[in-house]
Amino acid sequence: METRLTSLLGIEKPIIQGAMAWIANASLASAVSEAGGLGVIACGSAPVSWVREQIQEARAKTSKPFACNIMLMNPEAPDLAQLMVDEHVEAVTTGAGSPAPYMEMWKSAGIKVLPVVASTALAKKMERTGADAIIAEGQEAGGHIGELTTMALTPAVCDSVSLPVVTAGGVADGRGMVAAFALGAEGVQIGTRFLVARECTVAEEYKEKILAAGDADTIVTGRFGGHPVRQLKNAFSRAAKSLEAGASAGNAESVAQLEEMLAGSLKRAAIDGDVKNGSVMAGQVAALVHEEATALEIIDEILAEAEAWSMNNLQQMADANAKHAWKRS
Repeated sequence: METRLTSLLGIEKPIIQGAMAWIANASLASAVSEAGGLGVIACGSAPVSWVREQIQEARAKTSKPFACNIMLMNPEAPDLAQLMVDEHVEAVTTGAGSPAPYMEMWKSAGIKVLPVVASTALAKKMERTGADAIIAEGQEAGGHIGELTTMALTPAVCDSVSLPVVTAGGVADGRGMVAAFALGAEGVQIGTRFLVARECTVAEEYKEKILAAGDADTIVTGRFGGHPVRQLKNAFSRAAKSLEAGASAGNAESVAQLEEMLAGSLKRAAIDGDVKNGSVMAGQVAALVHEEATALEIIDEILAEAEAWSMNNLQQMADANAKHAWKRS
């Protein structure tokens, strides 16, 4: 199907793979892109050398467009921004800061910029900055989250900007995709569902934890420090929640213990497979993920479900959303 997003990015299917630090590497990104979506390499806090290797590995596996995600608070963000130009990456998704300092350089290189936002105010700012599309991420998502739900955020952002909007958070199947389009989106970003893609190299224990998750099995930690994170319930997340209670009450010992506990927590789960003492980041839709499959199978299943649920009206919704955005502009 065609939307403004697919035309913008040169992809066949309006599905973007979520950027998951320590997880979204060349293996997963290239598989998603090869399947017709937009794969994303998560730079996270990785060194520039690692990101370069992943870009080159992905390029060797697919000739189709893929993106990199840059957390702009990363001290290496300036070097990563330049790397995108040097390696001719087709698109960049951003978070944790403004891409304004790099926008002119990226635009000159033909790189499409898609910032992740959690409010309409930030969406408007990103449009003024020169973004090509907006990724509106609701608090149902895994990892770092904002306060608004996807149901409330998506239509609000769609009404506030004239750019293509991508819904993120709470989408794992065709029903979620149809809902996103009904709210005004022209694409979806999916993370949790791709955790169990066969090409995803996350620890098997992590995948098993996702597959076993129920609808009440996520918890949000980090509100104490102003950086809330959604993850699955385990010994680690429950202990973190307990320490946060002490920290918020001014207990200095709890603060120190919490900081020590959080350091490297995602890596412990994603790479080492310690799903008891590490942070198993995942969205609420983990409860809808039931089996491992290839990236192609996942994407095609989502689109087939979307077509069935929308009674063949998904393209009509995409066209209507584009027309509505044109009127606003």
